Amino acid sequence: MSDFEQPVLSVSLLNKQYGNGCASCRSSRRDRLIKNYCPVCGTVYACRDITFEVHAGEILGVVGESGSGKSTLMQCLYFDQDVSGGGAYISAYKNGQANIFAESSQQKRYIRNHIMGKVYQNPVMGLKMDFTAIGNIAEKLIAAGNRNVGRMEARGMGLLEHVNIPVYRAKEVPKNFSGGMRQRVQIAKALSNNPPLLLLDEVTTGLDLPVQASVLDLIKKIQRERDISVVVVSHDLGVIRMLADRTVVMLDGRIIEQGLTDQILEDPQHNYTQHLVQALLG
Repeated sequence: MSDFEQPVLSVSLLNKQYGNGCASCRSSRRDRLIKNYCPVCGTVYACRDITFEVHAGEILGVVGESGSGKSTLMQCLYFDQDVSGGGAYISAYKNGQANIFAESSQQKRYIRNHIMGKVYQNPVMGLKMDFTAIGNIAEKLIAAGNRNVGRMEARGMGLLEHVNIPVYRAKEVPKNFSGGMRQRVQIAKALSNNPPLLLLDEVTTGLDLPVQASVLDLIKKIQRERDISVVVVSHDLGVIRMLADRTVVMLDGRIIEQGLTDQILEDPQHNYTQHLVQALLG
């Protein structure tokens, strides 16, 4: 496979469970589960055999209701949680030949600091609220080995300007910012080391509609300008419709449908996806 054809991210049979399982739920007969929960031993199967690819310059949407496993998937990809099984491969890391989940803690830190950026639903997870806005960006740059204060300041100012944070607020702390501004600082921080892959987890949840629209416009603009690959998770198919080239639909820890976003919207196959589309159109 050539570099052009190789996916930026390839995820294979990713599993994440909470609990050890039992004879009832470990068997091939998973019909004994209630959704993704085993009533016998209490094990929750948050992600079950998740497999997908993300290609260069592509935005992949992941949609599903609360508890579908989509945010757990993102936590696993960014090493916020350990997986129970499966693999993920990034073309920019060891030519896509190494399972990143099996790498050492040191190598996982390298991947987080150089190859991936993440924007969290709750900015408190992605920002130090008592650091200045530019200090948050500098933190990510320092973690990647940067030491030149002048260059880091110039980089931070440029990024904040790029995400529409006024320069005079660069040395203000994010706890004084609105929700939309906090998300824009997170985006700037995530982009600081030019990662080829950006993870966005429910980035518009809790924002007012006009603010949601401005954040989504910014994401689309940055993705086009930098030609980066993006995985965007949302429970809102409207967000996915605006951003995603392709979409996977999750339910009870599984991918139940995937395809081009237009295809999913115009001709959904699974009953659950049909319900989502009807809710969007209705």
